[in-house]
Amino acid sequence: MSTEAVALPRKNPMLQSRLGSFLAVVPLSLWTINHLWDNLAAYSGPDAWQNAVTVYAHPFSQAFGFFIALVPLLIHTAWGLVRLGSFRPNNLAYNNYGNLKYILQRITAVGVLLFLGAHLWKAFLAPRLLGHGPEAFADIAREMRFHGPTLGVYLVGTVGVAYHLANGLQNFGMAWGIFASERSMRRFEPVVIILFLVLLAMAWGTIFALYQAGEGFGPGPGHSIDM
Repeated sequence: MSTEAVALPRKNPMLQSRLGSFLAVVPLSLWTINHLWDNLAAYSGPDAWQNAVTVYAHPFSQAFGFFIALVPLLIHTAWGLVRLGSFRPNNLAYNNYGNLKYILQRITAVGVLLFLGAHLWKAFLAPRLLGHGPEAFADIAREMRFHGPTLGVYLVGTVGVAYHLANGLQNFGMAWGIFASERSMRRFEPVVIILFLVLLAMAWGTIFALYQAGEGFGPGPGHSIDM
């Protein structure tokens, strides 16, 4: 029997980091932007919103779209949870802008995970599994107008999504070596801020449209007129 040591495959932290950032930025970012754009159809009325958000040309396209969004999300979540396990905040020792962004990225990761889990269940899975089909425009409009906790969760949750995605784009550039220096990162900072504001405007614009539309439907069962 040979006494030579067998070389075991080594983990490649750089490869893992690049894979995690790729799954965060490319498929999830494109899906999020497209989802926010589709929801802006709320300004055109219930039928336009239903057609843009909940109607699929074929059951296969619905399953494929769900697969494209869910699989990268699960992989990115698993990668992010591993990174959170080694997270040690040091903002008291290093109180600077970059470190603040770093800790906010970790905090929003937890918040976005909880928000997306609730949103996925309430807006996609529950209506189809427990109801009679996709979520109705009237239902979500009523929730936004007459259920304060739902409105608050969506307002705060979309802030977390916008920040996590915009700042993640900068992290993506770092992981893939696009930003070769601190100076190049600082020059990209305005792009991050603009992207954050655009995403937030799209999300809050949709929420506002649904909130306005909810008044026309009136409070449903279990909703109070007073906010």
